[in-house]
Amino acid sequence: MAPPPQPELPAAALALLVLLLAAAVPARAQQEYEANKQNACYATNASSVLGYTCNATAASTPACESYLIFRSSPSYYNTPVSISYLLNSSPATVAAANAVPTVSPLAASSLVLVPVPCACTPGGYYQHNSSYTIEFQSETYFIIANITYQGLTTCQALIAQNPLHDSRGLVAGNNLTVPLRCACPSPAQAAKGFRYLLSYLVMWGDGVPSIAARFRVDPQAVLDANSLTADDIIFPFTTLLIPLKAAPTPDMLASPAPPPSPTPPQPTPAPSGGSGSGKWVGVGVGLGCGALALAAILGLLFLRTRRRRGQRFADGESVRQGSKVVIDVSSSAEYGALASGKQTSNTTTSTTSSATRSLVASDVRGAVESLTVYKYSELEKATAGFAEERQVPGTSVFRAVINGDAAAVKLVAGDVRDEVSILMRVNHSCLVRLSGLCVHRGDTYLVFEFAENGALSDWIHGGGGSTLRWRQRVQVAFDVADGLNYLHHYTNPPCVHKNLKSSNVLLDADLRAKVSSFGLARTVAASDGGAQLTRHVAGTQGYLAPEYLEDGLITPKLDVFAFGVVLLELLSGKEAAFADAGTGEETLLWEAAEEALVADGGEDVDRAKVRAFMDPRLHGDFPIDLALAMAALALRCVATEPRARPAMDEVFVSLTAVHNSTLDWDPSDYGTSGSSMVGR
Repeated sequence: MAPPPQPELPAAALALLVLLLAAAVPARAQQEYEANKQNACYATNASSVLGYTCNATAASTPACESYLIFRSSPSYYNTPVSISYLLNSSPATVAAANAVPTVSPLAASSLVLVPVPCACTPGGYYQHNSSYTIEFQSETYFIIANITYQGLTTCQALIAQNPLHDSRGLVAGNNLTVPLRCACPSPAQAAKGFRYLLSYLVMWGDGVPSIAARFRVDPQAVLDANSLTADDIIFPFTTLLIPLKAAPTPDMLASPAPPPSPTPPQPTPAPSGGSGSGKWVGVGVGLGCGALALAAILGLLFLRTRRRRGQRFADGESVRQGSKVVIDVSSSAEYGALASGKQTSNTTTSTTSSATRSLVASDVRGAVESLTVYKYSELEKATAGFAEERQVPGTSVFRAVINGDAAAVKLVAGDVRDEVSILMRVNHSCLVRLSGLCVHRGDTYLVFEFAENGALSDWIHGGGGSTLRWRQRVQVAFDVADGLNYLHHYTNPPCVHKNLKSSNVLLDADLRAKVSSFGLARTVAASDGGAQLTRHVAGTQGYLAPEYLEDGLITPKLDVFAFGVVLLELLSGKEAAFADAGTGEETLLWEAAEEALVADGGEDVDRAKVRAFMDPRLHGDFPIDLALAMAALALRCVATEPRARPAMDEVFVSLTAVHNSTLDWDPSDYGTSGSSMVGR
């Protein structure tokens, strides 16, 4: 018997059913934005950090053509060949997309279009896979995702994609699959004429309107593609999908002159019934602030926080223009100058009389057991009433005599809770000791041990007085490395000093070095991947590592870089930033060091060049083999790529060998003077 005929749906009902089915499919055209979740490697595994979710038709659709944006990064990834190798693309395709020769070097930080195929994986996420082999022991998923791949992948996606590797114990030689963030247009986007989705890397200062203008699309289309509203916040090192109706062109990559820094928006009362849709979409500040993007009232709180942080900029915490730091931060040379009776000239200090965010009485309670809490009258007496003759000119540091012992009393502006917290937890002879504090009328006074011989910078940069001989310089380098190694490997959680420089290295009565000035120090927990990102770049020109200056990345390798600069200062006697004798232009010591030390056409330090590089005030009184070893170590420390730098424990081991050999060195075999100091 023939089966009964099936009733046919009326055309109108069929159309309604299609619409209902379409409505039942989640709006995958609106991909979920990362919202800064990518920084919490082990705290979240949200779908937004694992990749862009495939739409309903992706499983049966072949790979689509998509585009990634990468920023040229000398000297490793700054040609179409090297970039295509990193991102698993074709050199010829990358060169054609950017209208440049295949082997042509690209300007640093310039935008690069990278065409890649994008497909849906069995896990339900779009991605384009690349591969990466770990070269250095210090590499982590956080660094690989945010620095090497610039945010085109996430540490969470790397962990999920590479289950056979211990995410907390990566070793050199591990081969990783790297899922790059891409996506294909949804049927709804295709219906509107969008043919491509471009993964754009958000950086400081970017906003949806400016990004949309660059690629000549409607800002609302960008917001819709990323499930954003006009009130939402976007964050650096995240990707935004840009829907395009035609393939992107090289002229879209041109970088216009940066506009002047905008004044932080002032919250104004919304008119009755207003929606707040006119608020700008700015770069989020701080890690873990993604929740601020969910409501207008929290947005107002965010703006207030920005104003408070803006005040910290005004107080001298940090100012950055382009890629150069233009305001120096407070330095321990303040009381180093006091110790030697000299005033340093390369330190600027904020001397605001009353900080609104000083350490308050409730914060002192935990310090009472380990620190002496002084009365203001006691410090006033110890400094002879904070007499002018006790003050280092132009600074907020006073020499004090407390119970017959010399001390340094420093008036600190701003919030000192983090600094005090770190100083209370460390105990090492190569780190300056905080012995007490005082809170008086909103101001905080910190009492430190006194360093009789002042700052290292005063001893090695000329200007009269005495200089250090070779043996003392090696001892100083050894002591500083010892202190930093303790901070990085023997504190829990590890600490990054962030402000190491020769003026923040103090010398005691025996010319032993002590690292000081912990105002910028940060802890970097393993749960953060051993790294953090910050917008507040602060420090001194010549000591800042490229990844910190450009991207705000904070890892222990930041201190390793600065230590390398101090080593170069100890060897050459030159300042970290100095005027070139030929051109008069400012030169950074670490940038000039490779050319000054490495053999022409080679990779090893050159004996003759090292001799010429050494401080003339040493009068040739040093063992050349040990100087070669220190110069080679310094160059490794100031490598542009963080992963190429040694960890501080390795640096300390290397310097231990140099230090022990120096103890056995007989100066009479190399020079005429065996004294520890010479006039200069």
